[in-house]
Amino acid sequence: MSDYYDAFEISPVPAPGPDAVAPDLYRGIYGMPAFVTIPSTDLAASVDFWTRGLGFFELFGIPGTLVHLRRWAFQDVLLVAGESVPEEAPAMSVSFACVLNQVDSLVEACRSLNPDSVDGPRDTPWNTRDVEVITPERARVVFTAAKPWDPDSPEAQNLASVGITAPTSDGGENGDHG
Repeated sequence: MSDYYDAFEISPVPAPGPDAVAPDLYRGIYGMPAFVTIPSTDLAASVDFWTRGLGFFELFGIPGTLVHLRRWAFQDVLLVAGESVPEEAPAMSVSFACVLNQVDSLVEACRSLNPDSVDGPRDTPWNTRDVEVITPERARVVFTAAKPWDPDSPEAQNLASVGITAPTSDGGENGDHG
């Protein structure tokens, strides 16, 4: 028996691939296992950027106090009224999964709202395509899309060098991990 189990059945993130389809926006209510709280000096402007630029929707709000935004299941953000925002975005970021066919439209939408808000897209050594967005609240938000697996790619070689290999064709485990 392995210490690892396939938990993809509880994740809204689809398997990577050129035809991966993003899950629907999730409007259900659940106990949130994690969420991000971001202070905003202008909740209306923040909600506009997060909804039109980043693809979130308003699950509910308390006027002048708080707006609960969501995208996929387990992608929750609480915008809360704040007195100030930092001049510069912090080094720390929050990341949200997306699919490859969402990257270009996300970049376009964010740039139409604020041309200087987007860095990327760029491919990573761990086989994702990432877009970094600085929101009006100076939050550093990264959207990351898994790329299809190519066992001969530099990314596969990078991952193999740290002990992460592709699953075997028989569906078995993909080796020891630390």
